Amino acid sequence: MSDALLEVQDLRVTFPGRGRHDVRAVDGVSYCVYAGQTLAIVGESGSGKTVSCRAVMGLLPPSAAVAGSARFQGVQLIGLTDDQLREHRGANVAMVFQDPARSLNPTMRIGNQIAEAVKTHHHASKAQAKEQAVELLRLVHMPLPERRCVEYPHQLSGGMRQRVMIAIALACRPRLLIADEATTALDVTTQAQIMELLLELQAELGMALMLISHDLGLAASYADEVIVMYAGRIVEQAPAARLFEQVRMPYTQALFEAIPRLERPAHAPLPVIGGRPPDAAMLAQGCSFAPRCRRAADDCRAAAPPLAEHEPGHRWACWHPVGVPDGD
Repeated sequence: MSDALLEVQDLRVTFPGRGRHDVRAVDGVSYCVYAGQTLAIVGESGSGKTVSCRAVMGLLPPSAAVAGSARFQGVQLIGLTDDQLREHRGANVAMVFQDPARSLNPTMRIGNQIAEAVKTHHHASKAQAKEQAVELLRLVHMPLPERRCVEYPHQLSGGMRQRVMIAIALACRPRLLIADEATTALDVTTQAQIMELLLELQAELGMALMLISHDLGLAASYADEVIVMYAGRIVEQAPAARLFEQVRMPYTQALFEAIPRLERPAHAPLPVIGGRPPDAAMLAQGCSFAPRCRRAADDCRAAAPPLAEHEPGHRWACWHPVGVPDGD
């Protein structure tokens, strides 16, 4: 794994509880991201996917206790000061967030917001930064970039605002771009346009791409590798094509079954995952998915299954995996 762009090992994030046990938001997560790769991390809300990426970026509140390792090209990011992290944010790793309307400053013109990112990392003059802002908007295929530079966020559509966020993230040509639910708030057509743009920029700039999403269709269409998280842990990981053909973890299978399909009869109820998502402050002994799993047995409730590579390139954490006879 020495040639990995980002190497995360045993990452753990804990938040203080309110009169209860501490909340284990991320519990022993390990993975690698390689240059030019598209890695998708999927799971339900509260599974820990966003918190794990914010931990890597150093964007968690001071109350969060972060342990483990996250090395970017050999440099340990966990434990760096804010000033040290700023040298890596933007220049090496950048992040695009879910809601551009909340991320952009409503009182600043678009061009000034992009220019601010350019000046922060390149020490460019005001004129140079404004010129680069126009070029960045042109890079993300923003129509009439010179005009958009003097407009405010409320004057742009949701898709345009997301292009602005991508332009800001690309201001320093990062080696790794993390897209955290970057298309969730957009309509289907705009989602496809933004994803095609990200893949085009990935190929042009040679960067790696991490997609944080609850959308398995997105992972199937665009990712090289898929990680499935549940209750703060990775429960399955495989190349995208293999994962969708040979799902092993019952939770992953349940996510697949919950995807709306055109061939379902009209007015037929959508499949749902039974039970309730786990409380990260009160995780039971054993497999966290056992209370909701149709394949759960006594051993599932007795001890948590380890995440292991059972087939070449395919890791899962389950005592009774789908499609594998017990004992194999």
